Amino acid sequence: MKKIIIGIGRFFKEADIFLLALSLISAIYGVILISSTVISPMMRAPNAVYVQVGAIVIGLFLFVLFSYIDIDIIADKAVFLFIFSVLFISTLFIWGIGDAVGRRAWLRFFDIGIQPAEIVKVTFIIIIAKMMMNFKDRKTLNSVLSMGQLVVVFGVMFGLVWQVSQDIGTALVYLAMFGMMLFINGVRLRWFVIGAATVGITFPFFWTYLLSERQRNRILAPFLQEQIDPLRQDLLWQTDRSLEAIASGGFSGQGLGNGRLTQAGLVPAQHTDFIVSVAGEELGFIGIMLIIALLVAIIIRCMYVGAKSNNPLGMIVCTGIAAKFIAQTVMNLGMCLGILPVIGVTLPFFSYGGSSIVTCFAALGIVSGIKMRPKPLRFR
Repeated sequence: MKKIIIGIGRFFKEADIFLLALSLISAIYGVILISSTVISPMMRAPNAVYVQVGAIVIGLFLFVLFSYIDIDIIADKAVFLFIFSVLFISTLFIWGIGDAVGRRAWLRFFDIGIQPAEIVKVTFIIIIAKMMMNFKDRKTLNSVLSMGQLVVVFGVMFGLVWQVSQDIGTALVYLAMFGMMLFINGVRLRWFVIGAATVGITFPFFWTYLLSERQRNRILAPFLQEQIDPLRQDLLWQTDRSLEAIASGGFSGQGLGNGRLTQAGLVPAQHTDFIVSVAGEELGFIGIMLIIALLVAIIIRCMYVGAKSNNPLGMIVCTGIAAKFIAQTVMNLGMCLGILPVIGVTLPFFSYGGSSIVTCFAALGIVSGIKMRPKPLRFR
């Protein structure tokens, strides 16, 4: 009993309570928005609030757990993490469950859905961070061999997510995380130039043979509106309803539970990908800015903890986790505002989704653990 009390005291003294508070406030705010969509008779997920609350409880447990686990110990198992990640995503080949838009991204056990690619984001960050740290220690980060190894690991994960689950949005989040981790942690500009040139050369092949016509149209829709969807009844219909809901909310909104479009169920995926539209219509500009402020604060806190850490691995991991939140926030807001394609990216902590909530809390628990251990285990 005494050890438990000491452990609790240590957690509140040394863990990142500020980051925990930001996470919990964001998650509760998300539940409030989701509960407003449940009021709608058109809502097709009546148990969404209960699932979300359950995921938050699990996420809080993982936040505390990962706060106590040394990141060096986890990263030393990078090879195992890579094998686990590949096998976990590959299970979708056999047991993957599809959705209405053709993504086979979920494993389902009774009424519980698990999204492997969402969970593996954390292991991917740790794997890449461990490799980069090793290369930095040997002063070979910018060598051809080191960059080749990093690209191969990324390519395997990116290709699996894209091809197994047909989830372009999540695959692009992996790409964004990988690019930002390389850029922030010292990879030279020439490698980005080479990467951009390679993408430019191979892009026609990917565009022609790996994307369906509907996927291509979905990507082009925000930029070629008249050619892709002139009647605005197909690919642009979602975006138009989102913009209409946000615009109708004005500065202070129509009131929680009183949104005309939200309560009529006219915004597709309003409790998941388009949760910002609910905030915009019912809580107005103020509600959206509060969401952005909370997520920006989380991102800045991750970067701050990484910058203050004397652990090189911890610094790289923190930048990777910050990159995950940056990528998903920018992509989701871009979808809701009609300036980016609708590619099915959730908004961290706010969108409905148990896997997303649990992963976000676990990732920030790792950041909290890095704060608790400013020096690696071998140097203490």
